[in-house]
Amino acid sequence: MRKLDLTHDALKFLDGLPPRQFRQVVTRIFALMGNPRPHDSKSLARSDYKRADVGEYRIVYRFERETLFVALVGRRNDSEVYKRLNRES
Repeated sequence: MRKLDLTHDALKFLDGLPPRQFRQVVTRIFALMGNPRPHDSKSLARSDYKRADVGEYRIVYRFERETLFVALVGRRNDSEVYKRLNRES
């Protein structure tokens, strides 16, 4: 069985989403647990993280052995997501 590990920042962002968007993002996260390398995900430069988009949101994650580690969730067109990722790395 695969495990899910969310950072505090990811949980905080999810907690602030309206119900419909929350469902969309969480559904995508669970789909990533089943297939962590879907055809529409992209690897981030100079990093072992990948990104997956759902609607207007972006999920930044990595997959190690049997754990999906979600580092950040944020708006797609917001460069702040990547700035936060650089601070965490």
